[in-house]
Amino acid sequence: MKINFQELTQLLQKFKANPYKTYPVVTPHTGYLVEFKVKEGDYVAGPTGEWLEKPGTPLFVLEREKNPKIIRSSHFGTVQNLRMDLLKKFVEAGETVLEIKHPLTQEEIISEILLSSLLVVRAPETARYILSQELVKKLEQKGMGRTKIKEGDELLIMTFMKRETPIYLKEPGEFILYQIYFKPFELVQAGSPLIGLCPIEDLPYLEKIIHRIKEEWSS
Repeated sequence: MKINFQELTQLLQKFKANPYKTYPVVTPHTGYLVEFKVKEGDYVAGPTGEWLEKPGTPLFVLEREKNPKIIRSSHFGTVQNLRMDLLKKFVEAGETVLEIKHPLTQEEIISEILLSSLLVVRAPETARYILSQELVKKLEQKGMGRTKIKEGDELLIMTFMKRETPIYLKEPGEFILYQIYFKPFELVQAGSPLIGLCPIEDLPYLEKIIHRIKEEWSS
């Protein structure tokens, strides 16, 4: 695995031309779309507070078996492509009701770049994960961005239904642990990123890219 820096440069140019990400808002279950709480072009907020305890902006009301449920925004941004044709109608689960155009922050652009460039180890199943003891010890000694990992090293422990399964690095070569995407023992959906690894020889180049982003984008 080797980072393709030509593709990274093209991705940076794409973000510079359009520094936004569109998030579709879908129905979590079947029901009747009773009412919209927002209009096209409205600015909405995601959850806030130290623990995200303050819910996001109400978007619409979905009713099932006479029980109305307010669906709220998970992101900050502007409402677009509001599906007025669905109002007062029965909708299936997973139906896109509207979209939120979210302006990317410097931190989010860096995160997108890292997801595109690093070797990302993803959750093989929906389960809870922790770092292996071996990896924890290395992190305590070296720290993030300096911890080396090679093929065959135990990375993580997947815990599910009282069953613990070790996850090993199968990719040949040596890497630096560059990113951790999950919190220990929190439920992680299958396919979600767990950790990001950078080939040792590519580390200086990746850090130049990150430095460039910090110079060109303000938070």
